[in-house]
Amino acid sequence: MVQVRKNYPRLADGTLDREAWLRHIQALAKLDGGSLVTLRKAIEMSEAAEQKAIEAENIWVEGTSSFLTGLEMVEILADLQIDGEALCAAMLYRAVREKRLPLKTVEAEMGETIAKLIRGVLQMAVIRSRSAATGEENQSSAVEEHSENIRRMLVALVDDVRVALIKLAERTCAIRAAKKADEAKRRRVAREVADVYAPLAHRLGIGHIKWELEDLSFRYLEPEDYMRIAGLLDEKRLARQEYIDDVLSLLRDELGKADIEGEVFGRAKHIYSIWRKMRRKNIGFSQVYDIRAVRILVPTVRDCYAVLGIVHNLWRNIPNEFDDYIASPKDNGYRSLHTAVIGPDRKVLEVQIRTFAMHEEAEYGVCAHWRYKGTDKKSGQLEGQDGYEQKISWLRQVLDWHEEVGGNPLEDDLQASDVDTRIYVFTPDGHVVDLPRGATPLDFAYKIHTEIGHRCRGAKVDGRIVPLNHELQTANQVEILTGKREAPSRDWISRNMGYITTSRARAKVIHWFKQQARDQNMAEGRTILDGEFKQLALADFDFEKLTKKLNMHSLDDLYAAVGAGDIGVGQVLNAAQRMVKVEQGEPVLSLTAPVAREGQADVYIDGVGNLLTHIARCCNPVPGDEIMGYITLGRGVSIHRKDCANMLRMQSDEPERILQVEWSEKPAELYSVEIMVEAYDRHGLLRDITAMLDSQRINITAMQTRSNKHKHTVDMVITAEIHNFEELSQVLHRINQLPNVASAKRRVLH
Repeated sequence: MVQVRKNYPRLADGTLDREAWLRHIQALAKLDGGSLVTLRKAIEMSEAAEQKAIEAENIWVEGTSSFLTGLEMVEILADLQIDGEALCAAMLYRAVREKRLPLKTVEAEMGETIAKLIRGVLQMAVIRSRSAATGEENQSSAVEEHSENIRRMLVALVDDVRVALIKLAERTCAIRAAKKADEAKRRRVAREVADVYAPLAHRLGIGHIKWELEDLSFRYLEPEDYMRIAGLLDEKRLARQEYIDDVLSLLRDELGKADIEGEVFGRAKHIYSIWRKMRRKNIGFSQVYDIRAVRILVPTVRDCYAVLGIVHNLWRNIPNEFDDYIASPKDNGYRSLHTAVIGPDRKVLEVQIRTFAMHEEAEYGVCAHWRYKGTDKKSGQLEGQDGYEQKISWLRQVLDWHEEVGGNPLEDDLQASDVDTRIYVFTPDGHVVDLPRGATPLDFAYKIHTEIGHRCRGAKVDGRIVPLNHELQTANQVEILTGKREAPSRDWISRNMGYITTSRARAKVIHWFKQQARDQNMAEGRTILDGEFKQLALADFDFEKLTKKLNMHSLDDLYAAVGAGDIGVGQVLNAAQRMVKVEQGEPVLSLTAPVAREGQADVYIDGVGNLLTHIARCCNPVPGDEIMGYITLGRGVSIHRKDCANMLRMQSDEPERILQVEWSEKPAELYSVEIMVEAYDRHGLLRDITAMLDSQRINITAMQTRSNKHKHTVDMVITAEIHNFEELSQVLHRINQLPNVASAKRRVLH
């Protein structure tokens, strides 16, 4: 039998009085009848799961109860007036987490939405189990960076604000229960709450949860300071309360005289905020001005400033202790007027003035939007279709927070402020690494260290071997398997193979190959430049000056750059021509001339002016193919593949009409190409191929299929429109990866 806490309503046998407790929750959360029925079912499921676990001696942690934790989480969330689905998810979460209740059962019995909420909270729990590697005693910048990455990961995981609220409730229960745990566990839980979840509560503007999390974590992390400040507060508690009661009475009288309908009450200062202010301002306890504090709530903003005038007329304000957070709200949306005055008996008094709506937002944050924005005053139900304003408010707060924790990103990190463009994964030691969405284990390896990337031989994700082009997801734990020597593969730098997605990792691989092949690149570059310069009658050219003009350190560097393709021959020759013009007065040579477009291609023809071009239908060349030009009679230049049968014949018969041509860097049009697929026939093969092409935004203009019933094979010819040779290569690679496909290649017409 599960024994409930003394403050829960109980029956004669000591068990929970469900109906009395449900009535309490219904009043607190303002639930409708349908939500109450669902919550009753969730309570029954959680209690039955725990009873079954007790009978089977399936104990998660000694002294804990998934059922009682569920009740406590529901009470915390009901105070926020969260909806019934989230309350049910909170009630069942610990039972699912402790493997006493299968998530599939929850989905079947309670519905997809509740199961999805639990799944989201479970995903956030992965952070707790994998992020404990950083030593809590090491207060270095690395630890702070780790905490920020954890918070950024939380933002990336949460796509429903209710998931974050349920997790906050669960961590609140955990820090409350930590007083019964050993010191090591107390400190571990407190450090996590202080670094991750108290800031999350602050970002969402849920003041009372934030304060509790901060005070309890502070109590376990800095017990001596906590007890010292608590003692100072307790010593003067009675005198301070009498003083505050007198101030409240005076303020109520003044509001009545001004005909302002407001509420006035004393405000408790929590211990952690006192300690933090003492540390931040390097002051003593007696100099903390808001130990004695009152809060005044009024209907309108105009009333706020009217009351401010009343307060300043009653008592002299302290210079530099006034803050107008109504005109300039805090980052988390907090709005209020704060002033400190010399009150009765010349004691410092802090006064906060805000509207009722501002107070709700300060106390309940994003939940206040659910409760008050867009609701009908009579029914309390949301106006409009789906609480659009609530979602906008949540997204704005999350995005604001993400911008705050961002650093000074470069290259791949340029879009780090957009939560949809980043993923956050764990190292085996529990540290968080952020990467662009779509990143692979190789991207991860090179982000950790260049040498780890160079020595990478394989990868494990969540303990399972995966291909190196596997796409990582947020909260994955990634382990890189390394060899003894550096040996990157040239396939890694192929965009079509998908091994590397970040420019940083690709640059490191390319650099490695350049370093390994430097001598060969130097020889190739020397041969190329010597041949070109001899052809231009520049054999005695001053290469040292040319090297400086191209900003290279040495002639060997220039040769290596040309051999590696970092500098084009045309770029070197143009620099040389400018030097010749300056030193010898010779004219600048025209190396290439742009060709006019006819809407089908964009090419350059060596040594001629503008001519019209068109793509030859006999071979349909695409950008990336080696091509030749043929001067036609009246239609400009027709572009053929270099190995086209017609081109080979024309080269032999009419060599004077053949031109050397090349593609431009950015073809502007689409090119028709035929793809031939050979595969073993299976159900859904055609659907998979067309779906893949559609996902790549490839337009199909024609398709032919022919099946061989005896061999169980199928041949397809797909006519598609593509932009360039690189895109075609990527499409062929993806088709080849589909199950049962034997080959996919471009069909060439001779």
